[in-house]
Amino acid sequence: MRAVLCKAWCEPRDLVLEDVAPPPMVVNGVRIAVHAAGVNFGDTLIIAGKYQTKPPHPFSPGFEIAGEVLECDAGVDGFRPGDRVLAMVEYGGFAEQVVVPADSVFRISEKVSVIDAAGFAVAYGTSHLGLTYKAGLKSGETLLVHGAAGGVGLTAVEIAKVLGARVIATAGGAAKLKIAEEYGADALIDYRKENIRERVLDLTSGEGVDVVYDPVGGTAFDASLRCTRPGGRILVVGFASGTVPQIPANILLVKNYTVMGYVWGAHRRLDPQAMATSMQELLDWLNDGKLKPHVSHTYPLAHAAEALEALRSRKSTGKVVIDVTA
Repeated sequence: MRAVLCKAWCEPRDLVLEDVAPPPMVVNGVRIAVHAAGVNFGDTLIIAGKYQTKPPHPFSPGFEIAGEVLECDAGVDGFRPGDRVLAMVEYGGFAEQVVVPADSVFRISEKVSVIDAAGFAVAYGTSHLGLTYKAGLKSGETLLVHGAAGGVGLTAVEIAKVLGARVIATAGGAAKLKIAEEYGADALIDYRKENIRERVLDLTSGEGVDVVYDPVGGTAFDASLRCTRPGGRILVVGFASGTVPQIPANILLVKNYTVMGYVWGAHRRLDPQAMATSMQELLDWLNDGKLKPHVSHTYPLAHAAEALEALRSRKSTGKVVIDVTA
């Protein structure tokens, strides 16, 4: 089978496409023919040795895939060959086959394309579990979403609207803000031209937001500390800006804020049942037409490096997906 390989800690341009042996079956495993793979910011980190997981070389990046079941371990009775599925993997998705534990596999309906499904699990899973299970966003509350046209940011906008929240979206430029508006954002802030803190306070009559969803960090996080209402919650999802903020504890004390660090993938171990319940609700919403994944770019497997660069350079909106069959 073909696979994109990281042979040493590297930049996207250093990845190579080679023929390798298919992965061996594991206990309670499901072998899947990968038709498409989602691209995530974490993929740029894992190949550089900067991610929480550091696989032995060589390995393939890729945390999420969609495709067709080829075979199942003898102990698996929930799937059979031919089933259309999506799956979350520790790594290895940029390849023509993966073997994953059955509890990380979810059946998808005929209504859903493999391109949409491949980019679904991480972005939607991160936002849904983060906003519901972690931050406890309630109907009627106001949510501030940074990076609102990006992979996870756009799903946070969409999910928050399904949950009944008011959404204030920040992004860089009119084109990206237009996408956030199309996905339900009630108010828009162009961080390139506007002061986030001042605009949020203006939009909330000086009270501030109830919850912040922050995959950006840097100055966006600093602004959040100064425009969240007393007793509010800030969910730290990532640092796409490249700057990890330092939190002044005196502000947390005076404002009674709760700042929560959150890694979605860790809940495979921390609370797998919550993760599974979240994903099933999301898939139900997807099948019911409540969610409409936005994929701005697709690339063939041989151009995986370009896919990663499109994401890293912020040229994309929503998701970038690799079409493994192309």
